[in-house]
This record gives sequence, structure tokens and C-alpha cells, in this order.
Amino acid sequence: MADINFEEDKLHEECGVFGIFGSPDAATLTTLGLHALQHRGQEGAGIVTFDGGKFNGVRRPGLVGDNFNKPDILSRLPGCNAIGHVRYSTTGDSILKNIQPLFADLAMGGFACAHNGNLTNASSLRKRLIIDGSIFQTTSDTETILQLVARSKRTLIVDKLIDALFQVQGAYSLVILTNKKLIGVRDPHGIRPLVLGDLNGAPVLASETCALDIIGAKYIRDVENGEIIVISESGIESIKPFPPVKERPCIFERIYFSRPDSIVDGKTVYTYRKNLGEQLAIENQINADVVIPVPDSGVPAALGFAQKSNIAFELGIIRNHYVGRTFIEPTQSIRQFGVKLKHSANRSYIENKKIILIDDSIVRGTTAGKIVKMIYEAGATEVHLGISCPPITHPDFYGIDTPDYDELIASKNSIEEMRESIGATSLFFLSLEGTYKAMGHDKRDNKQPQFTDHCFTGEYPTQLLDQEEGTSSNQYSLLTEKN
Repeated sequence: MADINFEEDKLHEECGVFGIFGSPDAATLTTLGLHALQHRGQEGAGIVTFDGGKFNGVRRPGLVGDNFNKPDILSRLPGCNAIGHVRYSTTGDSILKNIQPLFADLAMGGFACAHNGNLTNASSLRKRLIIDGSIFQTTSDTETILQLVARSKRTLIVDKLIDALFQVQGAYSLVILTNKKLIGVRDPHGIRPLVLGDLNGAPVLASETCALDIIGAKYIRDVENGEIIVISESGIESIKPFPPVKERPCIFERIYFSRPDSIVDGKTVYTYRKNLGEQLAIENQINADVVIPVPDSGVPAALGFAQKSNIAFELGIIRNHYVGRTFIEPTQSIRQFGVKLKHSANRSYIENKKIILIDDSIVRGTTAGKIVKMIYEAGATEVHLGISCPPITHPDFYGIDTPDYDELIASKNSIEEMRESIGATSLFFLSLEGTYKAMGHDKRDNKQPQFTDHCFTGEYPTQLLDQEEGTSSNQYSLLTEKN
């Protein structure tokens, strides 16, 4: 049996950001904040601090805990102000040069920037800047922002930043550290998240509330869409330079990306995911014996489905958390046991039973087929696969690693064709209206806030200039590495 990597067929968020101003333990607290955001990116982490005289930075490939838990590393990061970044990368041979925060010495002082999101006109801007004489050191679109800030003719740093942001399109949440300021920015649509907190008078910026919780900081509020938060010794200033547009937060933050214990709109993400499972059960009545989650992301929705449908919930797939990603499987005779090293079927709860498998999404469909086969091999008589979101039919260009159209199984196949390919007894998805309902919204009510749901609908909230100019998403990721 081939090894099943349960993460290979998932969507991947590109990064998490964190910043703190005015704390003597800034580097340590930033390390803890990044540790809480580790789920948003596991391939690299970086911290930049300012100690009143100079900027200090450490960037490393790999996990936060493997790099920033050593006294000699933290001793290289003095200062009361800091920003940090965890990163998931889709491309890039030289990963170190793309690890953020990126730093530049500009005319008015140092400028460090960490970015969550993706600019949809970065390729066009990059070409223009290179023609005008700019020299790029990375393949990250974050550097495009630095270049635009550096070339701005404005005088004040915040004005330079605003000048740069009016030239970019797409999704971005930024934390920026200068000689005197910590700055947080959310794009006009608020696609990517950013929250403001406080730790004993020290303002904190983070991608999610779980990063506030780990350091004992108090949640103050979300940074609003199109808002710039400027933090200095004078206090906190809110600037809203963009023409007002409706907020369009990414729906996948609630479905998949955010940590279950993070708070969004007053509720835990875990609650939203259970609601998705309950709504899936309301829309699909299946005669079965057991509801089993696909670990780990399918657990909350499976609990909601089981409770709503009055069907027993069991952990029918057991995950071994102690197997590393780099386990060596040198021969085919050994490789066939790979699935049992990472995941195994809990046969006593599967054999001779009708099973409902619940997962949060299907991307390519390759892993789903392996999971269904594993459940059948454990003795299931029927395997029904339920997905707690609608079919993903369109790629994302805002900072989520999604395949091209031709790799998205739902973009070119009907549900019945997908079911046949996966080998399930039945395959069912949550409706778009049901997804909104589980979130406490109404898709049909234009007066209510709407999500960015383009992966389901193809309705992109911003112009996709690089795509419209004919750059495929594969080429696009090579030109501007996602953040």
C-alpha cells in the first residue's frame, strides 16, 4: 500500500505574522507568538528587533522551536520592539533569502516588513521596477513593497507606505518595524487576517488571537479592512487612506487555516467548523453506522455531523504523531508499509460497518482515494465521503497554495465523476448557502458581510492583473514567491 501523506492534498496557507512594541522581552514573546502561528507556515521563520540603535535579525529555515529556543539566538535579538514571520513556500531554490521579515536600509532609516498574502500585480510591478533600475535580491513579492516604499517621493514613512500600497493589488496583512514605529496594515478588502492586542501596555499585532493567548495578551479588536495601525511611543493611531469597500475576509480562514482555538467574530474557529459539520448533516441524510474524521482537520466537522445525525462518532483513523516527514523508506518492500507508520485504520470500529468519512476539503482528490481504499481494506461495507465545504473549482491568488485549474479535481469533473475516481459509495459536499449559514451569514443578503469565496464561485474580489496578462499560476509562483 502506498504511503498516504494526508497533507499533500490540502490547501496551504503561506504565512503568519507577529509584532510587539515596547516590551523588554520582545524577541522571546515574538518567538512564542510565532510558535502559536506555526500551523500557518513550517518552512521558515524569522525575527527582526530594534534596540534603539540598530536593527537585529535572525532568519532560519525550519520550525520556530528548532531555531529560536536557544539562548544564544535570542541574545542576538535585543530590543523592546520586534516583528516575526513564519512561512510556507511553494517554490524557491534559495529558501533562506526569501525568509521574512525582509529588511532594507532606506533613506529615512531601517524598514523591516513581514507579509501574509499575495499581490496579484507583483509580476507587473516587478518588471516595471527592474526596467527603472531596481535590483531585486529575492523572489518574494514582499520585496516589491519595499522597493515601492524606497522609491516614493513622499517625506514621512507612513506616507511613503501609503504611496506604495496604492500601487499594489491583491491580499496583504503587513507588520512593519521602523526606527520609531510598529505598523500594521490590512488590504482594502481585509482578505487576510490581522488582530490588535495588548500585553501590559505593549501593543501586539498578530495573524490570529491564538498568538495573543500564548503570551497572555488581551485581544483588543481586529484591524479593519483598509486600515493602517501606527504604533509609537505617542500611542496608537488609526489611518484609513483607501476608498471604502466592503470587507471580504477569506472564508478558508474559518474552514481550514486558522487554529481551532482562535477567535473570529466572537466565536472560536472550532465552533464554526462544528457548525459546518452540522449543516452538512442537515443537507445530507446518510444511513450509516459510524462517522469517522479524516485527521486532524476533519475532526470538528465530523463531531458536528455525528451529533446532528445521531450517528456514533469514532476515531477510525489513528495518526502517529511521532513520525517525521523525512522518514527514510529505501526499498519498495519497506515503502508499502508507509501508511501504517503515519496513519492506520482502527479496524474494530470499521469492519462490517457502513462508514461516513468527513473531511474539510478536496483539492486534487489523490489522497481521498487512498483514504477510502484504506477504510475498505479495513473491512468497511460502505464508505461515504462528506466534505464540509463546497467543491473547490477555482485557484486562489491571494496567498493560498492552490493548484492550477487542471489539477483541481472539482474544476473538471462532476461530483459523480469524482466519486467514481475516489472509489467511495457516495460523495457529498456542503452547499455554498449552507457554508454561509454555518458561519452565521446569508449569501443572498447583500446587506450582510460577504466572504471571499472565489475558490468556490470564481468571483475574485480584486483584479488579477498578472493572470490577465497571461502568466499561468505556475509561472506566477516562480516570479513572485507567495508569502
